[in-house]
Amino acid sequence: MGGIGAPGVVSLRRRADFLAAARARRQAMPGMVVQARDRGDTGPVRLGLTCSKKVGNAVARNRAKRRLRACARAVLPASGRPGWDYVLIGRAGATAARPFDALAADLTRALSRLHGARG
Repeated sequence: MGGIGAPGVVSLRRRADFLAAARARRQAMPGMVVQARDRGDTGPVRLGLTCSKKVGNAVARNRAKRRLRACARAVLPASGRPGWDYVLIGRAGATAARPFDALAADLTRALSRLHGARG
């Protein structure tokens, strides 16, 4: 299984895993939408990235996914929970334009809300 370059984080690959995450918890933030699902095991954190054509052409979608991947690389090792799947969905006009610090803060805040702490 491939990773995203962060220790203990592997890529989500199967469509069924993306669909299962879509049926679970979600948290919308200004820079992205985060979907999270507890798999009920103690395996590694798994991450999926997606951007629809609303984000833009292929160049814009790939740029947004690169930024989401870098953000996840910075945040998930500390804030992600083992046994959870996370899907980050890029937002049109926001993911590529938002400052990286704000994007990372969005992800940190979304994870804390998804895991029960409000704030």
